[in-house]
Amino acid sequence: MNLASQVLAAFAADGVLSRATDHFVSRTGQTEMALAVAQAIEGAYPLVVEASTGVGKTFAYLVPALLSGERVLLSTATKALQDQLFGRDLPALVRALGVPLSTALLKGRGSYLCLHRMEMARHDPAFPERSSLSALSKVEKWAQGTATGDLAELPGLDERSPVIPWVTSTRENCLGSQCPRFRACHVNQARREAMAADVVVINHHLFFADLTVRESGMAELLPTVRVAIFDEAHQLNETGVQFLGKNLSTGQLLDFSRDMLATGLQLARGLADWQALSGATEHAARDLRLSVGKAYPGSKLRWNETVPEGLDADDWTVALVALGSSLQAACEALNTVTEIAPDFTRLHERALELAERTQAFSAPAEPGGVRWLDVGTQLRLVESPLDIAKAIHARVFADNSAAAKTWIFTSATLGDDDRLSWFTGPCGLTDATVLRIGSPFDYARQAAFYVPRHFPKPGDPAHAPAVAASAAQWARRLGGRTMVLTTTLRALRAIGDALQTAFDGANDFEVLVQGALPKRVLIERFRRGDGDGGRPCVLVASASFWEGIDVPGDALQLVVIDKLPFPPPNDPMVEAKSRALEADGKSAFNDYFLPEAAVALKQGAGRLIRRETDQGVLVICDSRLVVMGYGKRLLRALPPMQRLASEGELNERLDLLTRSGTTASQPT
Repeated sequence: MNLASQVLAAFAADGVLSRATDHFVSRTGQTEMALAVAQAIEGAYPLVVEASTGVGKTFAYLVPALLSGERVLLSTATKALQDQLFGRDLPALVRALGVPLSTALLKGRGSYLCLHRMEMARHDPAFPERSSLSALSKVEKWAQGTATGDLAELPGLDERSPVIPWVTSTRENCLGSQCPRFRACHVNQARREAMAADVVVINHHLFFADLTVRESGMAELLPTVRVAIFDEAHQLNETGVQFLGKNLSTGQLLDFSRDMLATGLQLARGLADWQALSGATEHAARDLRLSVGKAYPGSKLRWNETVPEGLDADDWTVALVALGSSLQAACEALNTVTEIAPDFTRLHERALELAERTQAFSAPAEPGGVRWLDVGTQLRLVESPLDIAKAIHARVFADNSAAAKTWIFTSATLGDDDRLSWFTGPCGLTDATVLRIGSPFDYARQAAFYVPRHFPKPGDPAHAPAVAASAAQWARRLGGRTMVLTTTLRALRAIGDALQTAFDGANDFEVLVQGALPKRVLIERFRRGDGDGGRPCVLVASASFWEGIDVPGDALQLVVIDKLPFPPPNDPMVEAKSRALEADGKSAFNDYFLPEAAVALKQGAGRLIRRETDQGVLVICDSRLVVMGYGKRLLRALPPMQRLASEGELNERLDLLTRSGTTASQPT
């Protein structure tokens, strides 16, 4: 029986999945995707699949991959999705299919406890004892029994805890084979298990980190893999450009300065003036930050010439020269003590790397990329390629291994045209086989959308208050169950503040605003809002909440989008891509801004209907969607929902949802 026949049998209404998996429903689209994946595996060619919400794409790629008997690499967008794949989906399918396969989970080194750094932390004079000592004690106790060292398994440790950088390593400060705890290293253990496993689960960050620094263990792993699958592939380009360029931050410099001082005083006191060396580097880093002046935190400064836009050329140049000099002095001092301890060898390597980056940012940018200055609590100097096409093309289409690989890329949202050009172009996959599979949901029955025609224009200062006032009115009518998605952090703050004021004193409602609590906590509280003693909730969020948020059932029945999600025109990356398109004779608006907005709109709208029994309403508070010619293209990107013509029809629909009391179905 060939692979396609095995896949058909598994997905049949009476197949092994129906007997072994709760709530399994045979879906035409899911089977179609699974067969396409099976054919790509047998034919060893790249396949791009857009599988809309509800298709069941995870099983659609896992089943043929597991049945193939090939060695498989699975890459996801986030560590949370990694944990879900490894801890829930893979074990269930391995049991159901009866395949004798071993699986392994491999994350970046920052996810694992570093025993050496944990032991050093308590004795480091710079350790923030008052705020982090209890967390360190919890980590030390957990360390005695953990088998994996994966910090995600430590209950009660907030992902934003300040203790995490003290008990994990980075590429810069890892001592490698010279570490006194090398034999017990959790990172190395995870890599050994990955090398021995049949199926390895990684994330996109780890994949691209290996392309640039060759230190994640992927350099040895990837050549042995026959099938590579990238889920949530729509994030590949954005993730890749972060790693394929170069960057230098004041945070890196201050960390290096602190580590050099602590190690020097502990292991080589008197052999160099560690206070002066550390102080010079720290002072140079702070002067570099001061040379930027009062630029608004969160802004990105264009850097098309030798100096970032708006900065004094003399101040910037002097600060960079001083930084280079301080790093050179550190290199020379560290070079004299490298034989004392491996810590000094690694510090010397770090000093050389930082000096090389400083020199690179003192010279003109490389052609074909974009450079900018990120202003925040840290200062980040960034140079990036415009896309990952070159890197992916080299890895996918120029594979010289003995057995050709199959590369699968899938997501619910990859573009708004038949060739999925939004994804395939920047990722260098224009020659890949493309498949689009629609959602099994009955959107015309389950959902409706409304566009208010008389709202202030998006650029009007009155727009955000109008969105907040209307959202408050609609949420009251519905009894909470509302998510407001904003396109900017400024709108997030304005709408969040206005909604909190609107519901001030109303103990029967809770307004949740992104940033007030960790993302996971916000989502859990929002899901509870419709039952289990929780209060009705309104969640206001931006950025990462537009995608990957799954709130099925009655807990979410109204999604409000403040305006069309066009890319910010003054962003350096956006400007560079626009210039490149115009230079190539294309239209930046039609070929970049519109596709970007269409994909983001699909992602935001996708939060509404997550199961076959869900019902809800989408409101987009931007009249351009219905009065501008390009609005038709954006409307085509939305699911085929029923369109509401007036505020009266919207209120009737909300009242119907309130009366209907729909219940959420269980995930399959």
